[in-house]
Amino acid sequence: MIQKTDHQTESEIAFDSLLKQIDEIGRTIIQPHSSAVDRDARFPVESIDALKNLKLLSAYIPVSLGGMGLRVTQIARICEALGQYCGSTAMIYAMHQIQVACVVHHLGDSDYFRDYLKNVVSQQLVMASATTELGTGGDLSSSICAISVADGKFNLVKQSPVISYGAFADDILVTTRRSAESSSSDQVHVLVHKNDCRLDPISGWDTLGFRGTCSSGYTLTATGLAVQILPAPFSDILRHTMHPFAHITWASLWLGIATDAVGRARAYVRAEARKSPGTTPISAMRLAETDSVLQLMRSNVHTAAQDYDAMIATNDPEVFNNFGFSIRTNNLKLSSSQLIVELVGRAMLICGISGYRNDSKYSLAQHLRDAYGAALMVNNDRLINHNATLLMAYKEGK
Repeated sequence: MIQKTDHQTESEIAFDSLLKQIDEIGRTIIQPHSSAVDRDARFPVESIDALKNLKLLSAYIPVSLGGMGLRVTQIARICEALGQYCGSTAMIYAMHQIQVACVVHHLGDSDYFRDYLKNVVSQQLVMASATTELGTGGDLSSSICAISVADGKFNLVKQSPVISYGAFADDILVTTRRSAESSSSDQVHVLVHKNDCRLDPISGWDTLGFRGTCSSGYTLTATGLAVQILPAPFSDILRHTMHPFAHITWASLWLGIATDAVGRARAYVRAEARKSPGTTPISAMRLAETDSVLQLMRSNVHTAAQDYDAMIATNDPEVFNNFGFSIRTNNLKLSSSQLIVELVGRAMLICGISGYRNDSKYSLAQHLRDAYGAALMVNNDRLINHNATLLMAYKEGK
């Protein structure tokens, strides 16, 4: 039984208990299937089912709607924990929570979306995202396809080069132009139910890392009701929620992958030390240096999540319009996507051939392959260019 300390609230104790349950399914379910998920590039069915059994798919949904009502910092901690067992599972969970957050933060007075969130709780529905589009160069703030609305119903057709786990999702949030007459940046976010859409494959998913996310490309054709369009402009959704929530949860799961890599390096050094009692292996010095870098990454990620939580608590949308906030969020993604590669590489040097082998308990091959995918998710070059533009207009303290 977990004992309450003088400094812990009931909610903190409950969350600590939840993390212990996540660690348990991580050891017994998620990690044992991770190699097969990676090797076969298959959806981690067992892992997602285990998360559903803990009601974790509705963790960010407010208590008033039946969810756990967790904060961003807590969702980030869950992503970090999952990353230590399976990068693909952690990425799917993070992507799902990003979509949930978009609805939670921007549903306005919509009864439809309130009822939908209740269904996510009761049915543990999996949400995917179709934001990228052929012809936009990966720019999320621009769409070519347009939604057509008439008599309270909509239809749309979108060519998406990537829809993460699209074939396995129950619903998909799709970005489109508001109408055929709208500019490419005048976008809306529409919820598409799997039963009301068709996914025609345009590309497969045979990649270096994050293979279990099954992020194939599709031509998405969908119909539905006009009430399935979120009331807020997508530009607000992107700036207030999707952009920061994504970079924080992604960085958190990358931190989890890096943590497990360093953990394997630590286990390797300990095993080497036992061979020569009383002598500190040379590799221990590399481990000490590596651990300091991991601490830096952890501090960056946790601080960003805490800052975002505090901004949400103000209930003031204007706080998200600050250039400094966008720059810091981009910098979190840039630094975290670089540090994960550095940390896994350092761990592999410590473990040597044992880390390089696929059949070793110290193997870091999957960690390294997943790590290199981080810089490609919203390409780092695009973020650097965006920051360069913002910095020219940004005034410190404004």
